[in-house]
Amino acid sequence: MERKSFQDMSCPVALALERVGEWWSILILRDASHGITRFDGFQKSLGISPNSLTRRLGALVEAGLLERRRYSERPPRDEYVLTEAGHAFQPVLTTLYAFGTKHFPPNEPNVRLVDKESGNDVDPLLIDRTTGHPIDEEHTTFMPGPSADDRLRAVLEWRNRQTS
Repeated sequence: MERKSFQDMSCPVALALERVGEWWSILILRDASHGITRFDGFQKSLGISPNSLTRRLGALVEAGLLERRRYSERPPRDEYVLTEAGHAFQPVLTTLYAFGTKHFPPNEPNVRLVDKESGNDVDPLLIDRTTGHPIDEEHTTFMPGPSADDRLRAVLEWRNRQTS
């Protein structure tokens, strides 16, 4: 089955998924945020085939989320480090972590998100930088943007009537 491309859509979610929508890509970015940079490290952590890993690393480099850097000339070897955009993906990983921890908790957690100073577990919360309000259904909603088509406008307007 051929994968559908979202590159011509105007939705920010679709455009982000075009770059990181495959689960392997998200797990590679997770591992990169944990400090794994080398091909064999990703392969060992994920158990992914070399061909699949090569394709996904290349796609993440092309998308600007990872940068390929040569660390050995003989034999030629590269490492993959997060770019600014790759580091900006961290809140998405944190949100997925919080969602998974709450709704699909493993029997025994293999990783914890903790405050660096206190060492206490963190319960992530998205907030609006300007108001300080939580990003939740009580405080926020989606509204049509300038390029919204009639279908999207109708859906969002209906949704907002239902929740007000």
